Amino acid sequence: MSRIGKLPIGIPAGVSVTIEEGNTVTVKGPKGTLSRKLSDSMNIAEKEGQIVVERPNDLKRFKSLHGLTRTLINNMVVGVTTGYSKTLEINGVGYRAAKAGNKLTLSLGYSHPVEMIDPDGVSTAVEGNNKITVTGIDKEKVGQHAANIREKRAPEPYKGKGIKYSTERIRRKEGKSGKK
Repeated sequence: MSRIGKLPIGIPAGVSVTIEEGNTVTVKGPKGTLSRKLSDSMNIAEKEGQIVVERPNDLKRFKSLHGLTRTLINNMVVGVTTGYSKTLEINGVGYRAAKAGNKLTLSLGYSHPVEMIDPDGVSTAVEGNNKITVTGIDKEKVGQHAANIREKRAPEPYKGKGIKYSTERIRRKEGKSGKK
């Protein structure tokens, strides 16, 4: 049995979960509504104020889907109650970020500023000149947008310049050693 898959998902107060035909799960909460079509082979049911995910048998394919399905539903419930956020830091001389409306403008040492528009359901905020916070209710969209921002100038190992996650630790390398 999957350790993650067999755990029931508690439904907090103020959250309603609807399971429709074809395993389409809709979660409504104080922060918004999320809907997702999940695998038809999983048995998703609401029992005693909790969501339970069961698999039809022990084939490898169903074992793989069991934990995934449970985690996706749990991420939706957490998203509509507390939401998700990722924090990015910009390091480097002259590297900075600015926000205007839903447009994030990054100065990253290129000949032109890099402009990024926030996707639907995701918002960015700039603190100072070098901290970017990406927030939203969909964990997948928040992570993808943060990864897209980081991709514009990934941190390099010699001086540590670039955009990194606040929790990320960059492995530093020693520079060239001169011959004598």
